[in-house]
Amino acid sequence: MQNIKQRKPDIGYIPTESEQVNAALALANITSDDIVYDLGCGDGRVVIAAARQYGARGVGIDIDPERIREAQENSKKAGVCDRVQFRQEDLFECDFSTATVVFLYLLPHLNLKLKPKLFSQLQSGTRIVSHDFDMGDWKAAAKIALLFPEECTLYYWVIP
Repeated sequence: MQNIKQRKPDIGYIPTESEQVNAALALANITSDDIVYDLGCGDGRVVIAAARQYGARGVGIDIDPERIREAQENSKKAGVCDRVQFRQEDLFECDFSTATVVFLYLLPHLNLKLKPKLFSQLQSGTRIVSHDFDMGDWKAAAKIALLFPEECTLYYWVIP
């Protein structure tokens, strides 16, 4: 935990709009059997929505203790504390091997840095959705453009 407090987040927090969260969860075909990890979870909205709308379990990882406090408070308000948890950890150091779905809203160079860890930790068939940013030469299985409430692209991959 000590090194987490000393290291600053790689990027600032930019929330994903609820319409984009809903589209990402639909793209990943979330079910109640899923364990959704949001790496860089911010206020927890992705895993909270997965729990509320689909009955999935979720884990949010963020290096910023303020975001973790906010996410925990939001999960209490949403009534999903029994289905979600939030951990203050470095997403490049944490274990997310139990995920069946991973959500990312990072920058391109951070996605590329994370890519080897995704392949080493995740089981075949695990789905990954990235808001706005691809994974370099790893061709997405699906890519959708959203125009509302603001323009964005969702990328979808499946671990082979």
